[in-house]
Amino acid sequence: MATGALSRERDVREAYAAHSGELYGFALRSLDDAGLAEEAVQETFLRAWRAGERFDPEIGSLRTWLFAILRNVVIDLGRARSVRPKVAESGIEPSVEPLDEALLSWQVEEAMRRIGDDHRRVLVETYYRGRPYAEVAAELGVPEGTVKSRVYYGLRALRVVLEEMGYED
Repeated sequence: MATGALSRERDVREAYAAHSGELYGFALRSLDDAGLAEEAVQETFLRAWRAGERFDPEIGSLRTWLFAILRNVVIDLGRARSVRPKVAESGIEPSVEPLDEALLSWQVEEAMRRIGDDHRRVLVETYYRGRPYAEVAAELGVPEGTVKSRVYYGLRALRVVLEEMGYED
C-alpha cells in the first residue's frame, strides 16, 4: 500500500483483515462492551478510509496509524456513553487508560526507531534502564556531559518525531 493506502475498497479490506482483530481486542478491553468495541472498529476503518490520502508510510506504519485513530474513537465513544443514561448500573466504569498507555508505548517505540543511534542508546540506558549518566558515559567511553547532551537532544528529537506522527499532549 502506498500513500493514500486506504483510498480503494480492496485496500480497506486488506487492512481490515490484517488489523481488525487486534483493534477489536483493545477496544473491547477499553470499553468493556462488545457492541461498542465493534462500533469502534467500524468507525476506525470509516475514518481511515475517509482520510486515506493522509496516511503516509514514511511517517509511521498502517497499524500505528489505525491505533491512533482507534484511540480517538474510543475516547469519543467513552465520552458519548458517559453522558447517556445507564441502562444497568454495574458500579464499574471502564477505563480508556490501558489503551492510551499501549498506544503511547507503540508511538514512542516507533519514534525511538527514527532518532539517531547515539541518542536512542543513551535514552534507553538512562530512561528505560534507569542507569546513571556516569555509568553510561564510562561504558560508551565518552564524557558524562556528552551523555547529558545526547539525552537532552534525544528527547527533543523524540518530541519532534512524535509530533510528526500526530501525537498530541
